[in-house]
Amino acid sequence: LKRALTEQAETGAPLGQILCSSGAIGQTALLEALAEQFGTTHVDPADYVPDCALIDALGARFCATHGILPIARAGAITVIACCDPARFYLVRALVQGKLGPVSIVVAEKLALHRAIAAARKRQLANDATTRSAPMDSCRTLSARTLVWGGIGTATGLCALLAAAPWITWSALTALALVVLILNTAFAATMAAIWLYNRHITVPISPPLRPVPVSILVPLFKEKHIAQRLIQRLALLDYPADQIEILLVVEEDDSITRTTLGQCTLPTTMRVLTVPRGQVQTKPRAMNYALDFCSGQIVGIYDAEDAPDPSQIRAVVGQFQRSPPVVACLQGRLDYYNPRKNWMARCFTVEYATWFRIMLPGMARLGLALPLGGTTLFFRKSALVKLGGWDAYNVTEDADLGLRLARRGYRTDLLDSNTLEEANCRPWPWVRQRSRWLKGYAMTYFVHMRQPVALWRDLGPRRFWGVQLLFLGSMLGVLTAPLLWAFALLLLGLPHPWADQMTGGFGTTVSWILGAATLIHWGTWAMGAKAKGDNGLAAWAPSLSIYHVMATAAALKAAFEIVTRPFFWDKTSHGQFSDTGADVIAPHVSPPQPLAGSQTPLKCVS
Repeated sequence: LKRALTEQAETGAPLGQILCSSGAIGQTALLEALAEQFGTTHVDPADYVPDCALIDALGARFCATHGILPIARAGAITVIACCDPARFYLVRALVQGKLGPVSIVVAEKLALHRAIAAARKRQLANDATTRSAPMDSCRTLSARTLVWGGIGTATGLCALLAAAPWITWSALTALALVVLILNTAFAATMAAIWLYNRHITVPISPPLRPVPVSILVPLFKEKHIAQRLIQRLALLDYPADQIEILLVVEEDDSITRTTLGQCTLPTTMRVLTVPRGQVQTKPRAMNYALDFCSGQIVGIYDAEDAPDPSQIRAVVGQFQRSPPVVACLQGRLDYYNPRKNWMARCFTVEYATWFRIMLPGMARLGLALPLGGTTLFFRKSALVKLGGWDAYNVTEDADLGLRLARRGYRTDLLDSNTLEEANCRPWPWVRQRSRWLKGYAMTYFVHMRQPVALWRDLGPRRFWGVQLLFLGSMLGVLTAPLLWAFALLLLGLPHPWADQMTGGFGTTVSWILGAATLIHWGTWAMGAKAKGDNGLAAWAPSLSIYHVMATAAALKAAFEIVTRPFFWDKTSHGQFSDTGADVIAPHVSPPQPLAGSQTPLKCVS
């Protein structure tokens, strides 16, 4: 009790919660003590049939967010089960305004959440699907426009090539060169910013005081990775009474549910089951889970993640020292299998460049940052205000980064690493990259429906940054084959521009292609150097070959935009288990949890 009182003075967490997290008392003892303290009784919500009309009067999401459940009427009094009676006063007036006089009983939080989910499963599932505003969502894009737009574009190009092949080829090649110049200038600018600022370091600030943090880990058909994920997340060095980790699983995903069912989870973790819905995507699952989060900060990890144990403390400290306009922190991703094969090396160099060169440069210029899908942390209040994620967008992270910027929020970068598994098999790589490109395209279509509004929200500099990042990326991979075709000239093979490449024009084009290649090689090498791995820098030139696959992914993405725009092409994890045993940042010693701070982890399988 003395230790718990000391911790309560430091963290402000409820005393009973601290005692439960340390294993000093059980949930039943806590509920009995709370009931005695507030002059009521404790109940199990499963013993009652909730009155759905009472739930609807408050709203199922409201009940989940505030941990309350109307369970019965007794005359003029409505009996409300709550998991935190000490904080019920915050919503009591609002509840009484809708239900009249109330009387509270105490219930365990997990049982209460299960009862809410069981009573209003369909409503919560539908809300998760349509949570974002219609104009912010892919769901309001016209399927007919996508289909006929795609067919019309392809047909028009074929007709132009048939009617005027040289002119059409020349126009498309000129477009490819312009896109190459712009993309290269963008990369060169980011590299120059890194060179100028590479010696500037921002110290990681410890938290002024721990605050409640919720971590969402969406899982789907994770048979190989779930056990290691639990072991890695259990090493997070943060007070157990101030963190909850929700393992978010789809209702019909029997593989993951069976795997997790064989594990005894630490007290900080629990499984949250997402009901079936109109679409089955990661953002819909996170929308559903958001209302069941009790933390002020909401974080996202992927199934294969191995975060730095001190990461949550760094997140809380940075948020506490940042102005309220900073609504999101994006951490860095690295890979624990960077030398598995050539593709793994290229994947690692590519991401090192993105997270250490490109994103910091974009942040320095004040551009809108497209987020990654993991190691993201949000102020929950801002996330709720934005309407969560777009359940229909297969790159919900990039879309949310734009929506944050449009609403006046800022994303800052977090100086902390999370290790992942590099996708280093050709077909899974193409599938994953096609999903990203499709999501980029859908995000661009959504936000460019009203370009004037986008200009007004972002301002000129960030508006053109969006054009360069989204449209430039898509056009770059689609037009790349036109640039590769210049290799035909080196081989002495026919090329439509063979006659034009003999004079000054040919020299200019050759200089553009050569300079662009060297600048990209240099930027990739800088990314590897910034990561601190000079050995990987030698592989930078081979990324020119590696990116050939991106065009195949772009063609697959273009086909799916017309045929299956909301299909989520799942990436399988845990394919290289021999490289993922103990991958917590090698330079960091895993923290030793305080005695009794967590339930020991045990897996039956």
